[in-house]
Amino acid sequence: MRVFVTGASGWIGSAVVPELLGSGHQVVGLARSPASAAAIVAAGGTAHPGSLDDLDSLRIAQSCDGVIHLAFKHDTAFSGDFLGAAEADRRAVETMGELLAGSDRPFLIASGTLGLAPGRVATERDGHVLDPGAASAFGPGPQTRHGTAELVLSLASRGVRSSVVRLPPTNHGEGDNGFMATLVCIARVKGVAGFVGDGSSRWPAVHRLDSARLFGLALQDAPAGSTLHAVADEGVAVRDIADVIGRHLNVPTASIPAEDAGAHFAWLAGFIGMDSPASSTLTRDLLGWQPQHPGLIDDLEQGHYFHL
Repeated sequence: MRVFVTGASGWIGSAVVPELLGSGHQVVGLARSPASAAAIVAAGGTAHPGSLDDLDSLRIAQSCDGVIHLAFKHDTAFSGDFLGAAEADRRAVETMGELLAGSDRPFLIASGTLGLAPGRVATERDGHVLDPGAASAFGPGPQTRHGTAELVLSLASRGVRSSVVRLPPTNHGEGDNGFMATLVCIARVKGVAGFVGDGSSRWPAVHRLDSARLFGLALQDAPAGSTLHAVADEGVAVRDIADVIGRHLNVPTASIPAEDAGAHFAWLAGFIGMDSPASSTLTRDLLGWQPQHPGLIDDLEQGHYFHL
C-alpha cells in the first residue's frame, strides 16, 4: 500500500513509519517543516509539505491506498487553546474522510484511553457515548476530540474501513518526552517523586514500538468501524512509578496533597490522580496483537529516562 501518514515525524509516527516500510508499504508523510521533511526522508518515506491547517495539502489522501492520522497541534493545545487544536483536527479529519468516502480504503486515527471509565478497567466498548457528567468534566476541547473519533467510526457506513486506535497516556520508550519524562523532570527539580493520595490511581501503558505494530496490523486487517486499544499494561499504579523514579534519582517518594498538586505537577496535575485502567483483550482477539517490548516499570528500570 501507499500510505499517507500525518504526524509521521512525531513520537508515535516515527515508530509507525519504519513498521510500515518493514511490511513492504510505501509511506508519504505530511511535513509541516523542513526538519520534519528531512526526518521522514531519512526514515525511508516521501515527504509531502503541508499541515492540518492547510486542508488542500491533505487532498493527497485521495491518491493513497490508506491513511493513518497521528498529527495533532500539541503546541497549540498545551499553550492554552486545546479547543482550537481539537477543532483544527476535526476539520482535517472531515476533509480526509470525505476524500475516502466510498473507497473501502483504511482510515486510522489515534485517540486516547484516559478517562473512558474512571475507577474500572475500560474496554473497547466503552466511551462511545459520554454521559452528561463526563461530558461536563471533559470540557469542550476533549469533547470535540471525542466527537471526531466517533465521526471516524461512523465513516464505516460510508464505505471507509475506518478504525480508532486508542493510546494510553504513556507510550514509553527511549527518547520519550511525554508523561514519564515529565514526572522524572519534576522529581529531579522538586527533590521528591510524588503521587496524589495513596498513589493507587492506575495508568495503562504501552511501549511505542508495540503501538506501531498495532497500527500496522489495523491498516491491513481491522474491520470497518473498529475501536482498538494499544494497551500492554492494563494499569500501573502511580505509586509504583514514583518508587522507581525515586530510587533512580535517589530522592524520597511522598504523597502530594491534592490542593498542592497544581503547583507540584503543573500540567500533569489533572491526570496524576486519575484511576483509568484499560484492557486490550478484544483488540488482541481481533487482530492477534501481542505486545513484545518491555512494560512500563521494566522500561523505567532500564535507566534511559534518568540520563541528563
